[in-house]
Amino acid sequence: MSKTEFQPALRQNQFTLACLLLGVMILALAAESRQIKLTQISRADLCVTEATVEQLPGQSLSVNVPKMRAYVNTSTSQAIQTDFMYLGSTGNESRLGSGEIRRQFGLKLRAKDACNLVYVMWRIEPESKLVVSVKINPGQHTSAQCGNRGYRNIKPRRGAPVPVLHPGEVHSLRAEMNGAEMKVFADRKPVWDGNVGSDALNFDGPVGLRSDNARLQIALRASQSVERQNAHEPGCRSGSDKSE
Repeated sequence: MSKTEFQPALRQNQFTLACLLLGVMILALAAESRQIKLTQISRADLCVTEATVEQLPGQSLSVNVPKMRAYVNTSTSQAIQTDFMYLGSTGNESRLGSGEIRRQFGLKLRAKDACNLVYVMWRIEPESKLVVSVKINPGQHTSAQCGNRGYRNIKPRRGAPVPVLHPGEVHSLRAEMNGAEMKVFADRKPVWDGNVGSDALNFDGPVGLRSDNARLQIALRASQSVERQNAHEPGCRSGSDKSE
C-alpha cells in the first residue's frame, strides 16, 4: 500500500478507535448516571443558539465550529453530565469578547439567557484549568445588551486540578447544583466544591453547553425530564441569545 493509500485508512482506524473509546466511557459511567437520574439528550432536545451541533449515530453529538452555544429544551433540574472526546482545534479560531483566543468546553446551569447564568468551563489552552463563574446582568437578556460584562469567577471550598486534554482522549465532566451549592466532577473525581453565591439564585433556567475553538464528540445527559417542550416553540430562540 502506498503512503497516499495508507493515510485514509489510518484516519478511518483512528476514528473507529475513538468511537470505541467513547462507547466504553459511556458504558462505564451509566451506573453512576442512573444514581442521579440522568437521561440521554439528543440533538432534538437542544436549542442551539449559536453555530451548529450535529447528530451522530447512537445519539452522540458532534461540534466542529469555533463557537457553539446550546441549552436543553426539556425541563430538568440542575444536573448535567457530558462524556466527550476532545479532537483538537477547529482551526479558524474565534476570539472572545475580551479579544483573547481561548480553547475550552463546558456546561451551563441556571441559564436564563445570555446575560444571566452559571458556567463550568474546562479550559484547554492557553492554560489547563477548571473555572466556575457566574454571569449576572440584571435587566439585560441578550448578548447585544451585556456583551462579556458581568462575569465573576468563584473560588471553591475544595478543588483539584483537571487533566490536561490531548486530542483523541475521552473524558467526562459533570456539574450539579443544589441551591447555590455546586459540585463538579471530572473523570468521576471531585474537582470543585463550593457555593456560587446567593445572587445566582435571582435567576433560573435550563442546563446547557458551550464550546470555544474545540472540536468535540459528545454524549450528553441531564437530570430526568419532567415535561418536554416543543423545540419550535418561542422558548427555543436559535441564534438570538449568543453568549460571550
